[in-house]
Amino acid sequence: MLNIVLFIVFPYVSVILAVVVGSYRYFFDRFTYSSQSSQFLENRKLFYGSVPWHYGVILVLTAHVLALLFPAEWGILIGVPIRLYILEVTGYILAAIAILGMTMLIVRRLTAIRARVVTSRMDWVLLAVLLAQVVLGLWVALFYRWGADWYLHTAVPWILSLVTLNPQIQYVTVLPVVVQLHLLGGFLVIALFPFTRLVHLMTFPITYLWRPYQVVVWNRRARKP
Repeated sequence: MLNIVLFIVFPYVSVILAVVVGSYRYFFDRFTYSSQSSQFLENRKLFYGSVPWHYGVILVLTAHVLALLFPAEWGILIGVPIRLYILEVTGYILAAIAILGMTMLIVRRLTAIRARVVTSRMDWVLLAVLLAQVVLGLWVALFYRWGADWYLHTAVPWILSLVTLNPQIQYVTVLPVVVQLHLLGGFLVIALFPFTRLVHLMTFPITYLWRPYQVVVWNRRARKP
């Protein structure tokens, strides 16, 4: 029964929350639909934490998503031992970079008074969950080797079974507890999505690619010579 709640009910509830609450917030509370950046309050530490965090976590997530969307091609890619080895080592490095970046962001929130004042409780929850998720991912990668391979035969079919509304939890219920926590942590992040500044992921200014150039007119009268 617990496995059903954790690996079937919880993922669906997380996605429903993200869609329903996220949509409501977008249409009825648009002002908060942003990253609510504190860059103007303190920029230097933000830069040194944000850059490694974003580069590290985005590249790691990209690998996860590619394996999910193209399992056959991913299997061919890691079918050669040297490529699998390079991928694993690269994952270690990127995870370590992401952890370093998130740690610096948390330290910034703790030490920069102006940034700490505007940090909400949900911000702290989000920071803690994201850091824990990446740490768990690195832990899994280090102590349960070749995750790029067994992920393809465990988590991927489980997630795809959820997408097709035919949950097959036997793929993940046999995994170690740490691995299960990492999988559930991903859906916890999705559940937190509509309640936190993570919604800024959906506001990427892609319309800038095709909108007309902005024309700026200088209205101040020029001083007489």
